[in-house]
Formats: sequence, C-alpha cells, structure tokens
Amino acid sequence: MSAGTGSGSAGELAVLPDDAQLECGVCWWVYDPSLGDPFAQVAPGTPFTALPAHWHCPNCDAPKARFLLVG
Repeated sequence: MSAGTGSGSAGELAVLPDDAQLECGVCWWVYDPSLGDPFAQVAPGTPFTALPAHWHCPNCDAPKARFLLVG
C-alpha cells in the first residue's frame, strides 16, 4: 500500500495504523509518528494521517503524496 503515489486510494490512508511509519519516495526520510516532526512543530504521537494537508518532507520538501508505507 502506498500513501498517495497513484496506486493507493484515500480510503487506504484512512486505515493506516496510528503507528505506521512512512518513507519519502524522493529522499527516503522516514516519518515516525512516535517522534513527530520537530521542524514543522508536529508533536510526537501524531499519526501520518493526522498531518496537515500542507505538511511536506522536512528533508527534501516533497509533498505527503510522495510517501510510501514502510513494510
């Protein structure tokens, strides 16, 4: 399952577990909900699905749609 690369649907994102880690498909940076994103002031414990629509990769600026589920 992907997080919006065209092969995954919005419904699939809704069923991601809150602790799911997703990896940027551009630079391979991993979003870990247990750490959050200090750069964007996202609190630890924030699931990927709860990130704001304008959130982007803090490493390369890729949009959320470029993130893939780490399996």
